[in-house]
Amino acid sequence: MKYILVIGDGMADEPLSEYGGKTPLQYASTPTMDKLASAGKLGTVRTVSEGMPAGSDVAILSIFGCDPKQYLAGRAALEAAASGITVLPGDIAYRCNMVTLEDADVPFEKKKILSHSGGSIEGDLADALLGDLFALPEFAAAAQAAGMTVFPGNSFRHIAVQAQGDIDGIHFFPPHDHLGTVIESILPDGGDNANVLKHLMKLAHELLDKHPINDALRAEGKLPANGIWFWAQGTSKVLPNFTEKYGKTGAIVSEVPLCQGIGVLLGLDIIMVDGATGELHTNYEGMTEAALSALEDHDFSTIHIEAPDECTHNGDTAGKIQAIEWIDSRVLAPMLEQLDKTGKDFRMLVISDHKTLTSTRGHDGTPVPYIIYDSRIDHQTGLRFCEADAECGSHIDTGTSLMDVLFETKDF
Repeated sequence: MKYILVIGDGMADEPLSEYGGKTPLQYASTPTMDKLASAGKLGTVRTVSEGMPAGSDVAILSIFGCDPKQYLAGRAALEAAASGITVLPGDIAYRCNMVTLEDADVPFEKKKILSHSGGSIEGDLADALLGDLFALPEFAAAAQAAGMTVFPGNSFRHIAVQAQGDIDGIHFFPPHDHLGTVIESILPDGGDNANVLKHLMKLAHELLDKHPINDALRAEGKLPANGIWFWAQGTSKVLPNFTEKYGKTGAIVSEVPLCQGIGVLLGLDIIMVDGATGELHTNYEGMTEAALSALEDHDFSTIHIEAPDECTHNGDTAGKIQAIEWIDSRVLAPMLEQLDKTGKDFRMLVISDHKTLTSTRGHDGTPVPYIIYDSRIDHQTGLRFCEADAECGSHIDTGTSLMDVLFETKDF
C-alpha cells in the first residue's frame, strides 16, 4: 500500500458574491477532485486549534501529526531547518520578508503595506537587494549592533537570526494578514528589542526605496521591494521522527521552506524540483513526477502547492481559481493515471491546509474540507470537493488525527 498527501495551500475560502455565491473551489472546474470526493470519504477537519494563529505553520504541523501547542516554536525556525541554518539556544530566527510599502510622502510609520512579497519579486532580484542592503556600511553597522545575520532565501522569503535575541512581550504581525494597513499599528511592539527591529526596518526602507533595482521595477510598472519585515519569530524545536511514529518512510515535495523545514525536522526526505516557484506559474508536472518517483522507495509522499494561497494574498481571485484547476488537471489527474497503471493499492489525502479568504486576503482558522480516497473502495457519494459538500461528511476535531486516518490506524 502506498500513501499520498496533496496539500493545496489556502484553497478553501468563503462564498463570493462576484462568483454567484460560490467559493473558488465550487466555481473551479475540478473533475478529478470531484471524482475522488465521490468515491472517497469527504468531510471537514479543524487544522488550526482554537486559540492558535491561522497559518500554514500551525496547520501543516497539525496535518503531519504534531500538536502545534506542543511543537510550534515559530515559523522562521522551521524554515531555517530547511536551509540547514543553525539556530543556537537563545538565538531567535525571524522571517525577513521583502515587502512593498506605498510610495507616499508620509513618515515611515504612516505608510501602508501593499505587498507581503515585494510585488512577488523574483528570487535573484530579492537576493541582490538583500545582499546590497546588508553590505551598506550604515545598515551593516546597525545589523551588527543588533546581533542580526541574514540568510537569503532566493525568493521574497529570507531568514534572519538574531544572536541571543529577546522577544519576550513583543507582538509581531504577519504582513500577508494586514495588506493595505498603515504599518504604525502592526510594527513590532513591546520591549526594547522591538525598537531595535523597528529601527532596522525603517533604515532598510530608507536605503532600499531608491535602490536602482526598485527604480527599474517601478519603470516596468511593477511594485518595488522597498522594505523588510520581521515576523514568524521563534527558536529551534525537535519534532518526533515520522517513521518511528507511524512506521512509514516518506518524502516531501514542496516549493516553500516552511513545509520543507517541517519535513527535515520530522526526518522525511526533501525533494527539490527545478522551476517550483511557489507562484501560480510553477512546475506542476515536475513536482508531480517527483512525488510519484518518491513512492518507488518510500511508503508515503507529499506534494504541497503554494499557488492558491499566494494568489489570494495578491488579490488575484482568477489566479486562485486557475491554481485550483491546475492542481486538479496537472497534479491530481496525471497522478491518478500513473498510480492506476501500477495496479497497486493506494490511499490519498487531499486537503486545503487552512482557508485563505478572498475577502481579507488573509488566513482563517475555521475547518477545511478534506478527501480520504482509497483505490480499493468506491463509496459513490455523488459529492464534490467543496466546502458546502464537505459539511455533509465526517468531521475530524483535530488535524493531528489525519495521518492515523490516512494510514488506517484510526477510523473516522
